[in-house]
Amino acid sequence: MPAGRYLYFPGCSLRATGVAYEESLLELFRRLGLRLEELEDWNCCGATSYMAIDEGAAFLLSARNLSLARQQDERCDLVAPCSACYLVLRKTQDYASRYPEIRRRLDDSLASASLTPLDSVRVRHPLEVLYNDIGPEELRSRVVRPWRGGRLACYYGCQAIRPYDEVDRPYDPRRMDELLEAVGAPTVTYSLKTKCCGGSLTGTIHEVGLRLNYILLKEAARKGAEAMVTICPLCQFNLDAYQHEIRRQSGEALDMPVLYFTQVLGWALGADPEKLGLRRAISGQDLIRRWFAVPARAEAYV
Repeated sequence: MPAGRYLYFPGCSLRATGVAYEESLLELFRRLGLRLEELEDWNCCGATSYMAIDEGAAFLLSARNLSLARQQDERCDLVAPCSACYLVLRKTQDYASRYPEIRRRLDDSLASASLTPLDSVRVRHPLEVLYNDIGPEELRSRVVRPWRGGRLACYYGCQAIRPYDEVDRPYDPRRMDELLEAVGAPTVTYSLKTKCCGGSLTGTIHEVGLRLNYILLKEAARKGAEAMVTICPLCQFNLDAYQHEIRRQSGEALDMPVLYFTQVLGWALGADPEKLGLRRAISGQDLIRRWFAVPARAEAYV
């Protein structure tokens, strides 16, 4: 792979509710000299509803993206920031390698669209890229702003680390903690770091989704964290967007920023807060303004 160059699969979330993730990811990679080249003509990865309703269709959607990546540049790894995208892309590769019938169906469908058969494309998550290709020590050497915020609870979620363990250890991940600590941001011991946030349950069985998010937020506060940091756009949305409803139901004063790890790292490396999407957050605005010197949010910006 050419040094510092990757193909980039944004997926649907990073162009919608997770746009702050894309903004901070692109700015952080730019500052580190890592080039992201967007995958041409990409489509939905097939995660969530597709996988639950028609696994074969989900595999085919992912297979098309993998084939396009191979055609665009066979030397480059494919970076998928969304945990759901990362998981379904890896699952498609895994199942195609283990089940000949699935591989045959995928290759036949790709051929009918004049696309190349599945081949080796390394799918990677930004957390793993930053940890292995850059590393905590290099990040530490590039810090230009001392951390002036409080302690953080690192929330990894479940999809990026299970069942595949390339991103981090499945049950006690530490890489995000190590990267944040390298730039001076202290983290708490957070035992629920891989407990599911409920995913799409907030849109289907709403009360169950709210309860799962409340448990995560409450435990982070109990451990002394003033903010949560995550690697997944769906997790970030769930934990951030529903706090007002959780406060109303629980009567507890939860108003906690839910940040992307790329925002914290980018800020420490000197990025302009405007380029990190920090004003797009819903909860914890007072702390965000205080920690990152972000102006009051303008409604037209959101």
